[in-house]
Amino acid sequence: VVADGREVLSNIVASQVETHQEYGGVVPELASRKHIEAINYIVSRSLAEAGVTFKDLEAIAVTNRPGLIGALLVGVAAAKSLAYCHNLPLLGINHIEGHIYAPFLALDALPFPHICLTVSGGHTLLVEVHEGWQYKVLGSTQDDAAGEVYDKVAKYLGLGFPGGKVIDDLAQKGNPSAVKFPRPMRNTDDYQFSFSGIKTSVRYFVEKARRAGLLVENGQQAIEDIAASFQAAVVDVLVYKSLRAVKATGAAAITLTGGVAANSHLRASLKLAAAEIGAEVYYPPMNLCTDNGAMIAGIAYQKYQQGLRDGLSLNATPKGSIF
Repeated sequence: VVADGREVLSNIVASQVETHQEYGGVVPELASRKHIEAINYIVSRSLAEAGVTFKDLEAIAVTNRPGLIGALLVGVAAAKSLAYCHNLPLLGINHIEGHIYAPFLALDALPFPHICLTVSGGHTLLVEVHEGWQYKVLGSTQDDAAGEVYDKVAKYLGLGFPGGKVIDDLAQKGNPSAVKFPRPMRNTDDYQFSFSGIKTSVRYFVEKARRAGLLVENGQQAIEDIAASFQAAVVDVLVYKSLRAVKATGAAAITLTGGVAANSHLRASLKLAAAEIGAEVYYPPMNLCTDNGAMIAGIAYQKYQQGLRDGLSLNATPKGSIF
């Protein structure tokens, strides 16, 4: 529940990490079932914590794109039912727009235009954000998202799921120059990303080291060096392309959003590199980096003020542009 697009009255998140851990990744059918189990409880708890009832609400917003279709369908069905029962306007919101908006929830002001680097388990893209929350997509990943690659590499190393935090923690103890992993598309004349090559390179390196008996397991130095070297490659590409976008567009700032925005090395590296060209970097607090309802409600307020209304024919779609 968010007031005036800025004041977060409640932001309840139901984590499914434990459900998917044993499978090494998200199982779509299980995700959908868990959504069904949790959604009514989350809605009730959100209203209670905010100290409001449905009579106090102006509108209901729901993520309807992009994402896992089963999970989206659960949310859209619930939102439609609530909007119908309580005679409230319904707004379908793009998940990526929510991430782009997230830093604004924790700031007094945000300069426009700015460059937004959105990095998560499902998305990696650079967006030029203009006043009025208008967007120009500069580039996106051509294959795997950065967060997805973190999970895959963690799996290769036997570190479990999800992989982002555990690799970040291990990388701080390792040598980022120990292994020279590739940096695909780093120097291309565009803002596109590709991370499948880094993922494959790590996999081959790990398999070869295991066959040779050279890989030290259980968090010892070899694992830490691989984690640090892998993370250095991913972060290098993300930072380099973000700064190129700032220089080319003349934007005054960069925002870093999405689940991977919680990565300590990415935060520090982007801030340091941006300072060298006089650009500011903003990122949301940790609880607004990962998927959450507050960012969806926040951008929904802006869209509501602009006149957006979706009827009960609103559909969930697994893919969707932010245009």
